[in-house]
Amino acid sequence: MYSSTGIDTSARTLLTRYAVTGSSQGLGRALVEEVLEAGERAVATVRRPESLSELSERYSVSHLLVVPLDVNNEDQIAKAFAATKEHFGRLDVVVNNAGYGIQSEIEGTPEHEARRIVETLFWGPVHITKEAIKFLRDVNPPGHGGRVLNISSAGGYIGNATRAYYNAGKFALEGFTESFTKEMLPEWNIKGVIIEPGGFRTEWGGSSMLRLPIHPAYDKPHAPGVRFREMTKTPVFIGDPHKAARAMIQVASMPDPPLRVQLGTDALVLVRNKARMTLRDNERYEELAHSTNADGVDKDQVMTRLAEASK
Repeated sequence: MYSSTGIDTSARTLLTRYAVTGSSQGLGRALVEEVLEAGERAVATVRRPESLSELSERYSVSHLLVVPLDVNNEDQIAKAFAATKEHFGRLDVVVNNAGYGIQSEIEGTPEHEARRIVETLFWGPVHITKEAIKFLRDVNPPGHGGRVLNISSAGGYIGNATRAYYNAGKFALEGFTESFTKEMLPEWNIKGVIIEPGGFRTEWGGSSMLRLPIHPAYDKPHAPGVRFREMTKTPVFIGDPHKAARAMIQVASMPDPPLRVQLGTDALVLVRNKARMTLRDNERYEELAHSTNADGVDKDQVMTRLAEASK
């Protein structure tokens, strides 16, 4: 049976449908290509649809829908989900990938640039996730649900000099994703995953990185920001974006995916080391934490109760 769009609707229950933001290059482009190569369906959102003309020529509309989208435009977000409903009828995986980097000292970043990157890295995915929840719950068959993969970064778990506003956007996205996942009713079968990539061989360190001049107060050889700038001037990225895409497809297919997944040995080690440092300080200053309890509070009871509640 074919719909007015020329799509075989009898196949709708058999094929996985992905919606990916920031599909023109990098991880987003690789993910769309891997989804299509696997015979699945993809909604690729980009600010300039012509950037995907080569893919549009290679794949028919029964496999690929290209939708113009600026993640900072709520009207376009709503229209993108409406177009997806009309075209494919169902959606299984939403991937918030669109973004860019900024390198500058906190004092050297104009406020409009700081706000713009947080809008893109945090508020864009927030608005898309809200629409995704409604779609996965109300448009998909009851209980079918779906997955929302929010692309964070090792920089969403670890802060670095000259990356404060990038880190802030990604940290916020991680906290939002964790809360969103915990709010979902079990019968909806909607789950969120935080993807934390390390350095991948994409345009992120090049055309997708806004580098602002060094603030004069920090322009000293021993300044941490100067040293970090030098270290990242010619980065050696180890990640293969197509392997990352295949890993994300694997995660999206899991019935009970983890909350966080690191991609790349670099991300794995950096996140693990930060977690160990946090745990070390947590244990070292345990008595200081207990010392602020009100009189009469049994800390052992509190610890037992919270341990049970967090399982």
